[in-house]
Parts: sequence; structure tokens; C-alpha cells
Amino acid sequence: MFEVKNHRWRKVKNGVMESLALGAAGLALVPLALVFYHVVKAGVSSLNWAFFTQLPKPTGEVGGGMANAIVGTFILLGEAAAIGVPVGVLGGVYLSEYGATRLNWWIRFGADILNGVPSIVWGVVVAGLLVVHRITLFGHVLLRRGNSALAGGLVLGLMMIPLVMRTTEEVLRLVPGGYREAALALGVARWRTTLQIVVRTALKGIVTGVLLALARVAGETAPLLFTSGVNLYWMRNLTQPVAALPVQIFSYAIAPYADWHRQAWAAALVLLVFVLLINVGVRVLTRDRFQQNR
Repeated sequence: MFEVKNHRWRKVKNGVMESLALGAAGLALVPLALVFYHVVKAGVSSLNWAFFTQLPKPTGEVGGGMANAIVGTFILLGEAAAIGVPVGVLGGVYLSEYGATRLNWWIRFGADILNGVPSIVWGVVVAGLLVVHRITLFGHVLLRRGNSALAGGLVLGLMMIPLVMRTTEEVLRLVPGGYREAALALGVARWRTTLQIVVRTALKGIVTGVLLALARVAGETAPLLFTSGVNLYWMRNLTQPVAALPVQIFSYAIAPYADWHRQAWAAALVLLVFVLLINVGVRVLTRDRFQQNR
């Protein structure tokens, strides 16, 4: 009799805890749902063909679009990927497959600290190096002072490096050690084992980490305000300022014009959908892993 009562009491406690956990999960989703609903409601009515094809109108005029900011965002993300992905992936490979234990510990420690550095600090540092000062080599000016697409892409790429590196390391460490031992036992060189077996096995996880890093930097505004600047026209070369959706949203949101507020909501919706698509891509890439775990 005592065991029956005890079993019922355990079931009651289990039901209460499940209800509390479900309620907590629901509360966590409420802010996300509210943000998504409000952005969609305010932005979908402002989307039109001109928004994607036209340049911004002069101050005070109604109409125009953000074609240059959309293209500029992809240019900055392309630069960031070109800088952050190779360095981050190779750094993760080094931490997982090579290096001394103590040195690796310090590298991981530094990467974890850099992951927590506020984005505005990244912007100030890169601005101090590339925007305030000019880069010279043997007396020749490589990059002049001022905001530029190169500076904006560099700061986003630097922000990606520690995240990609730590993600790559964790993914590579999940590859069974038997794969490495079998290849080395067959006389395969270590670098070839790492490249053709370990990295190839963990390729989906590496791509997932890269996509997550891109999603993180895609919405950064503060570092771009200091580096890439504001440009209402098309960028002609990478040494000029470039428009970006986050910066354009910020500039339009604080302006006193109702039409600019409308376009800011539309740009926020476009940026939100872009980040959502990246996360959907991450889920697709990791779907097989989740199914195997089940």
C-alpha cells in the first residue's frame, strides 16, 4: 500500500515538474513571438519592388529603397567570411589535432574572452587601426584614413574568428579517434588524415558553425558605425564607405521622417528573414545528426 501511494506521489511530482518546464519554455518563446509578430506586422506592408531596386531618396523626400544597403550587407558578409572562415577553421583544426596542451588552453581561453567582447569594442579598435590611421607599406599608402568596406568586413571577420574556431574544434573532437588511428596505421600522412578524413567527416558541423557565426555578425550595427560608415549611394570600390542594413535601420529609426520609419521596419523584416533562413539552413544540416541520436 505504501509503495502504491509513493508511486502516485512520484507521478504527481513528475507531472508538476513537466508542467513547470513547459510553462518556462512557453515564457521563453513569448518575447521571440512578439518581436517576430511586431516586425512582420510593421514591415510587410512597407515592402515593395522599389525597396529592393532603388537607392534612398534625399532627406525629407518620400519613396526610394535600400538596394545599396542590401548589396552592401552581402559584400560585408562576404569579406567577413573570407577573413573569419579560413583563420577560424584552421585555428580549430590546430586546437583539435595539433599543439601543446598548455598552449591550447591559453588559445581557448583567449577565444572565449574574445567571444564575450562587446561588438562596439571591436568597432572602436578596428576604427583606431584603419579609420583614424592609414596603413602604409614601404612608404606606400595601402589604405587611407576614413570609413571603408574593408574596415567593416575586417571587424566582422575578426568577430567571427573565435566563434568559428571554438565550434570547429568541438566538432572535430567528436570524430572518433579510430578514424585517425586507422588512417595512420595504413601509412597515411597526418596532414592528409586530418584534411581528408577528420575534416571531411566533420564538414557539416563546420559549415553549421560558420553559418551561425554569419548569423551573429549579420545584424551587428555598432562596429559598422565606426568602420564602414554610411553611404546613400552605390559603393565603387572597397576603400569607400558602404551601406549596410543594420546601419541603415539605425539611421532611419532615429530620423524624424515617417517614411524613413516605414522603410526601417521593412529593412528589419528583410534582415530578420535573412537570419531566419540561415538558422533553417543550420537545422537542415544538423537534421541527420539529430535523427541518428534518436
